[in-house]
Amino acid sequence: MTLKHQDLFNASSPSGFLLLEFSTVRELQILHFIGFLVFYLATVTGNLLIVCAVASDQHLYTPMYFFVMNLAIQDVGQVSVVFPKAMANSLMNRRHISYSGCVAQVLLLVFFAACDFSLITVMAYDRYVAICSPLQYEKLMNKQACIQMVTAVWITGFVYGVLHTTGTFAAPLCSNVIDQFFCEIPALLRLACSDLYLLEIGFIILSTFIGFGCFIFIVVTYVHIFSAVMKIPSVQGKKKAFSTCLPHLIVFSIFIITGYFAYIKPPSNSASGLEFAFTMVYMMVPPLMNPIIYSLRNKEIKLALSKRLSFKLK
Repeated sequence: MTLKHQDLFNASSPSGFLLLEFSTVRELQILHFIGFLVFYLATVTGNLLIVCAVASDQHLYTPMYFFVMNLAIQDVGQVSVVFPKAMANSLMNRRHISYSGCVAQVLLLVFFAACDFSLITVMAYDRYVAICSPLQYEKLMNKQACIQMVTAVWITGFVYGVLHTTGTFAAPLCSNVIDQFFCEIPALLRLACSDLYLLEIGFIILSTFIGFGCFIFIVVTYVHIFSAVMKIPSVQGKKKAFSTCLPHLIVFSIFIITGYFAYIKPPSNSASGLEFAFTMVYMMVPPLMNPIIYSLRNKEIKLALSKRLSFKLK
């Protein structure tokens, strides 16, 4: 067996991968651990509070809050796939992740990201029906329809996860050193030793077309929404409509922009500092901001949480 083939065998074997190390200085490693821990606890706590509030208050049993609850569950899943492992590596001064762990990270990350994007699209449709066709809202957004939409979101996300995981690991790898702090698809494709990585490129292109279709749908939807809102004679009515739509549009914009720079841009031989920064924003900002701009500033959510906490204290 030649040295080249030996390296190929070692890199593709189940021995695992070495992730990007933030720093070799022990004090900075501890600082990274603390920073990730604070972010993780804040994100998980905020999103779980939303889940608890919606699940425990019958006044929030509406399509909008049902979708918000599912979005919160997805955000908890997304950050839990990456950051506990990153925190453990920083705390224990190591870089290793097993082969199966890396495969699981790719599968679950794509799964939750695809669910996030699909659910944002569904939420845009929900807001469109509520504002542009309010008389048809209960008929179109009934309980069965909402459950079917969310089920389709989760199934679509899983299919996407399986496709991209298969495409990413189809090609043999020339190295086990990943230029990222988690198993990210672009970083793994840089390690490919054969043209089989083009299979994943094909899946990414297909996903891009589908994502672009969803993007056009959301943009057109919000054009109709804002046109309808401007026709509302009441200033209070306009304010209420904008307060439910603008946060959704902000989250969508952050998700699209950072996701583009993290995944859809042309691949390079090595990760740049700007690319790494966009990946950090993509991984950290939407899950942290969702509970803030969607719900924690929402009077109904606050009321439900206060009732829940008051009941617990009694």
